[in-house]
Amino acid sequence: MAYLFTSESVSEGHPDKIADQISDALIDNFLAFDADSKVACETLVTTGQVVLAGEVKSKTYLDVQQIARDVIKKIGYTKSEYMFEANSCGVLSAIHEQSQDINQGVDRLTKEEQGAGDQGMMFGYATNETEDYMPLALNLSHKLLQELAALRREDKEINYLRPDAKSQVTLEYDDDNKPVKIKTIVISTQHDDFADEPTMLAKIKQDILDILIPRILEKNPQYAYLFDDEIEYHINPTGKFVIGGPHGDAGLTGRKIIVDTYGGKGAHGGGAFSGKDPSKVDRSAAYATRHIAKNLVAAGVADEILVQVSYAIGVAKPMGIYINTYGTKKVDLKDGEIAKKVEEIFDMRPYFIEQRLKLRNPIYSETAAYGHMGRKPETVTKTFTSPNGEQKTVEVELFTWEKLDYVEKVKEAFGL
Repeated sequence: MAYLFTSESVSEGHPDKIADQISDALIDNFLAFDADSKVACETLVTTGQVVLAGEVKSKTYLDVQQIARDVIKKIGYTKSEYMFEANSCGVLSAIHEQSQDINQGVDRLTKEEQGAGDQGMMFGYATNETEDYMPLALNLSHKLLQELAALRREDKEINYLRPDAKSQVTLEYDDDNKPVKIKTIVISTQHDDFADEPTMLAKIKQDILDILIPRILEKNPQYAYLFDDEIEYHINPTGKFVIGGPHGDAGLTGRKIIVDTYGGKGAHGGGAFSGKDPSKVDRSAAYATRHIAKNLVAAGVADEILVQVSYAIGVAKPMGIYINTYGTKKVDLKDGEIAKKVEEIFDMRPYFIEQRLKLRNPIYSETAAYGHMGRKPETVTKTFTSPNGEQKTVEVELFTWEKLDYVEKVKEAFGL
């Protein structure tokens, strides 16, 4: 029977995403100057105020207030009328030293014995319905907001946009679980105040339809078949969205975990990513399971795969690995047998995940908006400055868990 499936995304200017980006900027700065830093930092943003809290074990000292302001400025909160502005907002730091009770479970006599930073279960997912092995509804939701943010920064074709925005895409699937069309698109974008509200609503909707959607199709022609004249658009359905960002709604680190992952497809273990160094398996093992799922699907093991791994705090070896191929497997093995082979190919002890995916590098700021999964692996050069003026320039690989570097190993192991 045909069915509908919906995913949403939020922009970099959404309050929760501001918080995520500040927390991950702190992670990057700590790791740039001390790769062994242990960090778990949370951020709260509200009207004119940022609160930083959490635990850190590091040899370096940072100007955390300035880092937070730099992130806010980069996002685009640079005007006083937003009631949240980079230079004038208050920044309160309540960051303190990490508990030794936790740290003793992570640091061991040898790095290879490094224990998991917490208990819990983490999931990775991949599907071949898109080129980047991500669920299509989420993929489209992200792209809508990335392009909207690009239009805001260009400040040419649309010059009234403010940083906060949300999107949502509902897809119709056929009886063979294939997406056939977009049923509904929802976009809510913050905007400058207009003197005439009906004119404002009409202009925003027209600009979305005449400027944003054509740009999406131009850059993503592979999705043209999904768009038709029957799509139902809800553009700023409340009627007005001037008050937004942290002034309209408080933001917290880790409150958009479904946006960060698979848009409701697959599963989620509940742990957030941003603000956590890679000793926290909430983050590193979620990346590792995505890496596994993506390489398995790309190798042809199945069309759709869910991978679960679980840990006990302070213990290196996972409690277990679970695989679900949703009946789409292309090999003559049960899902449990596939899981056994996965254990042989991928070492899921925390230290080996960190090494395999190069997670002790400052690579996390780029993950904190528009999803941690399905992004393009690339090598970039980044420069960090300490409070005493010391500069650190590093070349790092971003989104290493998205690389298809294990496809041949998987094919060999499964006889494909």
